Amino acid sequence: MSLEAIEARAQEFLASKKTLMLATVGADGAPTASPAPYVRRGIDFYIYTSGLSRHTYDLKKKPRTSVMVIEDETSAENLFARKRLIFSCRSFEMPRDNEWGKGILRNFRERFGDIFDLIEPLTDFTLFCLEPYEVVYVEGFGRAYRLKYDLTAPVHIRGTGPGAEKLETS
Repeated sequence: MSLEAIEARAQEFLASKKTLMLATVGADGAPTASPAPYVRRGIDFYIYTSGLSRHTYDLKKKPRTSVMVIEDETSAENLFARKRLIFSCRSFEMPRDNEWGKGILRNFRERFGDIFDLIEPLTDFTLFCLEPYEVVYVEGFGRAYRLKYDLTAPVHIRGTGPGAEKLETS
């Protein structure tokens, strides 16, 4: 299996998705998981979330998050080994009234259509940048890879915990 083929599959998989699963931790230590539509520029993800949601509050208080993009259950060959990309990220609140923020909001409108016209002007919404610092791509049992932030240079790994062993990738 070539490194280029793994890179291409990871990039194609991410490009086929419009939402991510966001994992945050509150000031009280309680975890929260929630879905969020996203746009991506370069290596960064951008999400636009309501201030009424717990994950927005969490991101403002603790600017670290984990993001997972996962294969749909209906298309998975094995529910115990679904394809997924997992990103450990730093989050930053972004202004939505400067040129960069306006450009990101235009990207949301292009990607999600008319529904975004209803959401964009809501004043409780916050634009966040999620900057990855670690990426893991899992294709199935025994096929996990640590990638660079741009989804290149896969290194085959055995597990993703602190004692995970790196393997040779051929």
